[in-house]
Amino acid sequence: MGREVWFSEWQTDDVKLSLRVKAVLWEEKTPYQELLVVDTDAYGRVLILDGAIQTTERDEFVYHEMIAHVPLSIHPRPRRVAVIGGGDGGAIREILKHPEVEEAHLVEIDERVIAASRRFFPAIAAGLDDPRVTIHVTDGIRWVAEEARDFDVIIVDSTDPVGPAENLFGEPFYRSVAAALGPDGILVAQSESPLLEPELVRRVQRGLRAVFPVVSLYTAAVATYPTGLWTFGFGSKGPRPPRPRPDVARFATRYWTPAVQEAAFVLPPMVEELTR
Repeated sequence: MGREVWFSEWQTDDVKLSLRVKAVLWEEKTPYQELLVVDTDAYGRVLILDGAIQTTERDEFVYHEMIAHVPLSIHPRPRRVAVIGGGDGGAIREILKHPEVEEAHLVEIDERVIAASRRFFPAIAAGLDDPRVTIHVTDGIRWVAEEARDFDVIIVDSTDPVGPAENLFGEPFYRSVAAALGPDGILVAQSESPLLEPELVRRVQRGLRAVFPVVSLYTAAVATYPTGLWTFGFGSKGPRPPRPRPDVARFATRYWTPAVQEAAFVLPPMVEELTR
């Protein structure tokens, strides 16, 4: 019998998720991180950065639909949208389902993540060649501070808050994003697990409250992320969640619906206390 190969993500010092690997499809050390693509029975192809699962074929749609459609359905006219991080292209794919979007900017520091997604996850990266998309291979913090102006929605689709991504999770960056947003601008940022990272959720909420007049938190169930319960911080210069505007176009989704969106802002007490 052949030897079984498993990949294990240490989600904390006490918790790990293990997947049986059918094949290792790609492995390299980029200028920024260790990049690994494996094929599994349970979740299909999996993109892993520095030992942490970023996206899988099986459940990626949950995260990408909820990080994109929530702000775009609340903003009154989301014409210009930027994604900070998100080199797999999933958030861009969902953004492009909104016909009013005229420009979608992907700002990813590691070009090799984009290349790996194009090669191994073509269904996720499907929108990257759309004429409305501009790809910036650069540092997202610098790009927001120096180049971004008058955006309607900015989505922070970052890795975990370690290394360079650490500075994407605090008030100084949120102030920079607010300056890059137009009058009705909305920021949404992934903010980790409320069970394993409650202090990070609090930190994001405090940072948003210091900058935006409208702040909230919503959740989604992403199976491969730590504990499966994931949060997203919402900061707005005006438009209020949770209800989508009535003229949102109909498009195909597998998780997001207007009703799911409204329900996502209804928080269990143990999550709601992290917003105070």
